[in-house]
Amino acid sequence: MSSGGNKPLTPLFAHPLEVSSGMTVSDLNRYLPAIRGADDIQMEKDQMREGLFHVDGAKGLENLPENSIDLVIADPPETPMKRTNDHKTHFTLQEYYQWNERWITEVKRVLKSTGAIYLLSGWRLSGMYHSLLSSYFHVQSRITWRNEHAGDQPRIQTWTNTIGDIWFATKTNEFMINQRSAGKSAAAIGKKQINFWADILHTQHSSDYGDKPESLIQRILNVSSFKLNWVLDPFMGNAGVGIVAKKMGRRFIGFETDQDKLLMAMKRMDKT
Repeated sequence: MSSGGNKPLTPLFAHPLEVSSGMTVSDLNRYLPAIRGADDIQMEKDQMREGLFHVDGAKGLENLPENSIDLVIADPPETPMKRTNDHKTHFTLQEYYQWNERWITEVKRVLKSTGAIYLLSGWRLSGMYHSLLSSYFHVQSRITWRNEHAGDQPRIQTWTNTIGDIWFATKTNEFMINQRSAGKSAAAIGKKQINFWADILHTQHSSDYGDKPESLIQRILNVSSFKLNWVLDPFMGNAGVGIVAKKMGRRFIGFETDQDKLLMAMKRMDKT
């Protein structure tokens, strides 16, 4: 089919049945009606249920019962958006700090006394997260890992950043590590953990979905959770944490504001 100079028309869709990356019309018909929002999170501590929810992380946390979650793994967005007068704008620095403080205080509320949070961060915001976590938690360690796909590069390329930070903090000093209480002796706990994870490598092509390496999530889950523990990711993305948690027999709750990512997460979790 062509127009006035026999120039071929560009098709509207390269793959008509694939409306977004990895999603078909059939997928949309299946998953769109199944989307759950903030009102669907309402749970009692003795009636928790797994699920992926279309909601802001802080709002989702507010709807969870106190002392109900064993482990939080969070990779907060560096540039979250707010809606103002029917359009989206970036947070100011003060608004961003307050936004982070809001969800971090909610994490403390929902964590069990033996619970922990692992907060992944780039170097630019690492100091801010250390300060915030120190105000509400017991910061146990900063873990450094090899992230050669780090997005927070210096504007002037004097140094190329190839590492990421992970802040490990706990609600109390009675947290679990290596499936034992941290209050026990070093011999009882077993092998000590090293806070430089040089053997884990994240490159630009290590995931088609932008997830952190599966080995990174596996290590966190092995160190700080049991089977059937409740694992929460308040900024779920494409459910990288949820997929590993499901494979390892943990129970997972995830929150995501981007509907496209949520739909992909639902599809990926179904296939796990």
